Amino acid sequence: VNMEMILQNSTDFILLGLITHPTFPGFIFAVVFSIFLVAVTANMVMILLIHTDSHLHTPMYFLLSQLSIMDTVYICITVPKMLQDLLSKGKTISFLGCALQIFLYLTLIGGEFFLLGLMAYDRYVAVCNPLRYPLLMNRRICLFMVVGSWVGGSLDGFMLTPFTMSFPYCGSREINHFFCEIPAVLKLSCIDASLYQTLMYACCVLMLLIPISIISVSYTRILLTVHRMNSAEGRRKAFATCSSHIVVVIIFYGAAFYTNVLPQSYHTTEKDKVVSAFYTILTPMLNPLIYSLRNKDVATALRRIQGRCTYSQKVRAGDVSKKY
Repeated sequence: VNMEMILQNSTDFILLGLITHPTFPGFIFAVVFSIFLVAVTANMVMILLIHTDSHLHTPMYFLLSQLSIMDTVYICITVPKMLQDLLSKGKTISFLGCALQIFLYLTLIGGEFFLLGLMAYDRYVAVCNPLRYPLLMNRRICLFMVVGSWVGGSLDGFMLTPFTMSFPYCGSREINHFFCEIPAVLKLSCIDASLYQTLMYACCVLMLLIPISIISVSYTRILLTVHRMNSAEGRRKAFATCSSHIVVVIIFYGAAFYTNVLPQSYHTTEKDKVVSAFYTILTPMLNPLIYSLRNKDVATALRRIQGRCTYSQKVRAGDVSKKY
């Protein structure tokens, strides 16, 4: 009772977690921590490979390095707090902390929507206009694409975060989620937020339409170009160029479609938490793995780095043996 009274007079929220009362919190911690470790390591390796290997200094890999940066920041917004809550009894998050989580989450997810759309345009130019590729995808245009993605995502954050946090929250402070996702937070509002939620979903659908339109037009043109190709080798190269991006788009936009487009009647709290866990925890891990496992250039660059490390170790060992 005292705890309830304290919370009612406090501005802090309580995050109930992915599973409200886990039987084996230690096991869930180990699984989530392992995924987090793999995701951060894989994305950091991808960023370092693209930065250090001159063969990967192309527009496609520059955009891919930005995707890895977004995924690294994205998973760090929610998972460390989730891991902390699994081990501690006090699962509180401050009002400001909740607002910051919403803003960063919206910025990153919005930025990733736009970036994946622009990556489809990059593939379209590479397959359909290869001779004009250096001109159409020069460094200035690539930087403009990246800045545009970050700005586009942050606009979503700047628009929705102040509105969400301006609602009066009274009574229960328990958010039935593992992070401050807007629909879960709005359930605690003292007043009816259904009109705002409808406008928010309309805003999200409109924002999704821009990158989805770019992806649809780009891949329609790519398919038509590939269909006209006489060379089987050319078709194989075109498919290899686009396949990783298609897989990432299907995974990311599939989860986004469920969250932002499906009517509320299809949603349940448990389903929402599972889908959120999929695209906040699993997707940042899957993206670099898909691109590295399905991409010969990345695999070759990784082997080159390993070769250099092995060679430098042998040289050091030789120098040491000469000294003695």
